[in-house]
Amino acid sequence: MTDKVGVLGKKAPQRTGVERVVNAPLPTVYGKFQAVGYLDHDRGDEQVALVYGDIGSDDVLVRLHSECLTGDAFGSQHCECGDQLDAALRAVVKEGSGIVVYLRGHEGRGIGLLAKLRAMALQAEGLDTVEANLALGLPVDSRDYGVAAEIFHDLGVNSVRLMSNNPRKREALLRHGIKVAETVPLLITPCESNITYLRTKRERLDHVLPHLDAVAHLS
Repeated sequence: MTDKVGVLGKKAPQRTGVERVVNAPLPTVYGKFQAVGYLDHDRGDEQVALVYGDIGSDDVLVRLHSECLTGDAFGSQHCECGDQLDAALRAVVKEGSGIVVYLRGHEGRGIGLLAKLRAMALQAEGLDTVEANLALGLPVDSRDYGVAAEIFHDLGVNSVRLMSNNPRKREALLRHGIKVAETVPLLITPCESNITYLRTKRERLDHVLPHLDAVAHLS
């Protein structure tokens, strides 16, 4: 007899890793994608990869995009996240193929939405993004990109051209067995509202943002 705890009363083994759950067509203003949905059994997060065209296995143009409600949905100019997501989706369509992995659980570099808002309030008082996280007793960056590598493995991707300014993403993919053939800059023109944030990312988080040198006039 089999019940919820398994055969003869033994508890069924808990699933681990990333499981592909669904593949659905997703027409967007950018083009027609396939939305491939995954469940991360280790963290409980639901993840999605937006796949465009025939991606193949080598040198696939990709973006690992960390969830950012304020930037992606509300158009916040505190960061450049919404503009980067827009640029990445346009880039894979222009390329003819590619993947944008939207990483949930990455809000505020992993601290969550409410904590991110608290950090933003501290930044309005003069702290930078690193100081604000630390003042709240939270990690500066706790994001894990292993789930993205597992998604690439599931999709048959061996090597990527990574759209990112963050060297930690490249390092993480390499650690998890995904070759990074090229890092493609994803530079967004800064504004007065996000220039301090972007400079902090360059100076304290090692992001590669050479275009900031051309906007020294912004406060």
